[in-house]
Amino acid sequence: MNRQGLKKAIIIVHDLVMTGIAVLATFYVRFEGSLLSDRLVHLPLFLPPFIAFAGVVYGFSQLYRSKWRFASLPDLFNIFRAATILAVTLLMVDYILVSPQLRGTFFFGKVTIALYWLIQMFLLGGPRLAFRYLKYARSRHTIERDASTPTLLLGRGSDAEVVLRAIEAGTVKKTQPKGILSWRRDDLGQSMRGVPVLGTFADLDQVIQDFQERGTPIRRLLATPSALTPEANPDMLLARARRLGLPLVRVTSLGEGMRDAELAPLEIEDLLLRPTVQIDRNRLEHFIRGKRVLVTGGGGSIGSEICTRVVAFGASDLLVLESSEPSLHHILENPTLLSSDTRVDGVIADVRDRSRVREVMNAFSPEVVFHAAALKHVPYLEKNWTEGIKTNVFGSVNVADAAVEAGADTIVMISTDKAIDPVSMLGATKRFAEMYGQALDAEFMGRNGATRIIAVRFGNVLGSVGSVVPKFKAQIARGGPITVTHPDMVRYFMTTREAADLVLTSASHAEESRALTERTNGDERASVYVLKMGQPVRIYDLAERMIRLAGYEPGEDIEIAVTGTRPGERLHEILFAREEPRTEIGIDGVMAAKPIFADRDRVDQWLQILSRALASGDRALAEHVFEEAIPEFKRRKPAPPPAVPAPQARLASN
Repeated sequence: MNRQGLKKAIIIVHDLVMTGIAVLATFYVRFEGSLLSDRLVHLPLFLPPFIAFAGVVYGFSQLYRSKWRFASLPDLFNIFRAATILAVTLLMVDYILVSPQLRGTFFFGKVTIALYWLIQMFLLGGPRLAFRYLKYARSRHTIERDASTPTLLLGRGSDAEVVLRAIEAGTVKKTQPKGILSWRRDDLGQSMRGVPVLGTFADLDQVIQDFQERGTPIRRLLATPSALTPEANPDMLLARARRLGLPLVRVTSLGEGMRDAELAPLEIEDLLLRPTVQIDRNRLEHFIRGKRVLVTGGGGSIGSEICTRVVAFGASDLLVLESSEPSLHHILENPTLLSSDTRVDGVIADVRDRSRVREVMNAFSPEVVFHAAALKHVPYLEKNWTEGIKTNVFGSVNVADAAVEAGADTIVMISTDKAIDPVSMLGATKRFAEMYGQALDAEFMGRNGATRIIAVRFGNVLGSVGSVVPKFKAQIARGGPITVTHPDMVRYFMTTREAADLVLTSASHAEESRALTERTNGDERASVYVLKMGQPVRIYDLAERMIRLAGYEPGEDIEIAVTGTRPGERLHEILFAREEPRTEIGIDGVMAAKPIFADRDRVDQWLQILSRALASGDRALAEHVFEEAIPEFKRRKPAPPPAVPAPQARLASN
C-alpha cells in the first residue's frame, strides 16, 4: 500500500471508530442504571453491522474525496449528510422493526437519536477542523519564520482570499502577503484572512513607497486571475510593475481551491487573449478518473499539457509515447506528474513504426488515446512533404488501427484549423488523417461498445514551439525588427490549457454519444470538435501590442518588417468546411460537426497510392490523391514574389 492509500485507510478507521464511540457516548449521556445496562448488553449484536453500514454511507457521502488539511464547508456538508442518513436509518429501524416487533419499546427513542446525530457530527467534523487549524497555525508560523518574500496581492478580494488560503496551506510557498490591491472600489476597507485591502491599482506606486518607508519593502507582485481581466487594465499593471522594477507573477492551479497551485512569471502572452472558456471540471473528472490513458507526442506543447491535465483529473495510468528522448525525459520529470497518484510511464516509439505502435498499445491496453504526435510547421512540410505524409497520415493510421485492436474506448486525433480548405501539406495531411478516423468510426457505428474516433481542431497555441508569440518576444529582446509575413494576416489563438481541456471535453462527449448513437442510428454523432475561439487576432496588431507591453513604441523603438507570405500560408483560418453540417452538443464553448467521409475501401485505395508516391518521390501523385480526396485542396503553385510595402514605408504611414 502506498503512502496515500495508508493515509486514506487511517481516516476510514478513524471514522468507523468515531461511529462506535458516538453510539456509546450517546447511551452514557442519555441513560443510566438499568436502562443503560439493558442497552449495553445488546451492543455486540447491534454495533458491528451498524458500523459496517456507516462505512458504506461515508463512502457514498464522499468523506474521503478531500484531504483534512483542506477541510471546508463542502466537507462539513458531506458529514452533515452522512450523520443525517445514519440518524434517519436508526429512527426507521427503531420505530418500524425494534419497537413493534422485537422489544415492545424503543431501543433509542427520538431524543436519543437526535443526541446521537449531534455527537456523530462533532466526532467526524471536529478532528477535521482541528487538524486544519493546526496546519494553518503551523503554516502561519512557517511563513513568519522562513525567509518569505514580502508580496502584494493584486485582484478582487474574493480571488485574494483563495490565494491566501493556498499560502496558509503551504501550496504557495515563500510568500508573505503584506496587503491587497483591488481594481474594485467596493473591496476597499475590507480585510481578507487578516490581510488588508490597501487601495486600488491606481494606488500601486504610493503603497509601494509606504512599505519602503516602513522598512519592509515589497519584493514581488502577485496577480490573481481577476487582475488579468480586461476591466482591470492588465496592460497598465504590467507596465507599472516593470517601471517599479518588481517581478509580477501570476497564480496557476491544477485543482479546485488553488490546490497544487504554482507561481509563474506573468508573460506578455497571458494578456493577449479573450477571457478563457470555463470548463466543466466535474464532467472531466468523471470522464478521466480511473482510466488508462495513452498520449502520443506527449513531450510536445499540446501533448505535455494533455498529460498534466489527465493526471490532474485522476487517471489511474498514463503512458507517454514519444519519439524524442529529451522530450520524453522532460515530461516524465514534470513535478505535476511526479507528485500525482497516477502511475506514469513512458516509451520511446515513433508513430510511423506500425509494429512498434501495435506492440505498445497491446501491452498497455489504453481506454483513451490522445494522438498528438505530428509534424506541424507549414514551411518545413512544404519542403519535406514526404515526412509530413509519413507522420501525419500513416502515423495517424498506425495509431488508430493499433488503438482499435487494443480495445480502446475513445481515440482523439489532434487536428488543426488548417485542415479546412487546405492550401498546404500540413492542412492536407491533417484533413486526410481526419477522414481516415471518420471512415473507421463509421465502420463501427451502431456496435455496442465500439471504439469512437474523433478529431479536435484548434488554432495557434500561445507559447507552443513555433508559435508567433515566442518568436516576437525573441525579436523584441534583440531590439527588432519584428517580422510579419502580411499586414492583413489574422489567426485564432488559445492557451495550451484551453487546448488540452477542449481535447478532454470533446473526448468525454464522444464517449457519452455512444448510447445516443445506438438509439438514433448515428443522427447525432459528432466527429469534429472546435473551440469557440471568438474573434481572430490580426498579427500586425498583435506585434504592435507586444512591442508596447515590452515598454517600447512601434515604429520608433522597434520596427515591424513585412516579409511576404510563405508557401502554404493563407491570410485567414477556417474552422469548419462548407459542407460539414454542424450539430449542437450542449457544451458551452465547444462546437461540433457531423462526419463527412469517404467509405473505408476508398480511403484504403488512396493510402495505397500515397504509399507509391512516397516510394517514388512523386509529389504530383500525392497531391492528386489529396485533390481527389479533398476537393477543396489547392495544389501547390509556384508563389510569385510578394508585393508588399517596404517596412519603412508602412511604418511611416502609421
